[in-house]
Amino acid sequence: MLEALLITLGYFTLFFIVATLIKNNSIVDIGWGFGFVLVSWILFFISGEFTITKLIVNIVVSLWGLRLFYSILKRNIFEKEDFRYANWRKQWGKWVIPRAFLQVFMLQGTLQFLIGSATYYINMNNVDFNYVSLVGIVIWIVGYYYEVVGDKQLKNHVTNKENKGKLLVTGLWKQTRHPNYFGEAFMWWGIYIFALLNGVPFYFIISPLVITAVLYFISTPILEKNMKKYEGWSEYEKKTPMFIPFKLTK
Repeated sequence: MLEALLITLGYFTLFFIVATLIKNNSIVDIGWGFGFVLVSWILFFISGEFTITKLIVNIVVSLWGLRLFYSILKRNIFEKEDFRYANWRKQWGKWVIPRAFLQVFMLQGTLQFLIGSATYYINMNNVDFNYVSLVGIVIWIVGYYYEVVGDKQLKNHVTNKENKGKLLVTGLWKQTRHPNYFGEAFMWWGIYIFALLNGVPFYFIISPLVITAVLYFISTPILEKNMKKYEGWSEYEKKTPMFIPFKLTK
């Protein structure tokens, strides 16, 4: 696992160097999804054992990571530094370089290592394939559906001028206020279950726990703060669960 950590931190260090040169720390977002893919396949080839278990987990990680990479690259390439990073740049002043290195790039590198840990373990160890573990891939597919379709529905809503200033409350967004975030977390639970049923140690549950915590306690509240300004928010908030689709209680 040390190899995975070093590769991950080295990868984010390269992004830090480029970001410092162009004075745009928000490019770290572009590298997020691709980092999982890169590290997984590097470890796959380093191991020298190309098993079905490794191929399956790397394929699903690649489907998710490359899609996310392309989406953010297409949206942010050649754009100005995102307002969040720009605000931090102002706040940090002369300490922007060391703080950006630690609080942006190394932090994201550490999070990526923890989230991808179960995948990295599979790639670095001789893990036997168990057909029962495919239940984890089924869970991953459900999560992928929620993320991809949720993102598509949101894009269609935002690009329609008639919906300006209106909340998206139909489709998957009727089941949960953040179907794309729920889908992303659910995918990593699927990957963990796949890994666990193939003999990966239980403690790699840190992987889905970390991504779920980040999405639930950090990413979601940030978006909700912005969504509250739209008309109909109070009713939407009461009717629709924040994260997990469908209300479990009345």
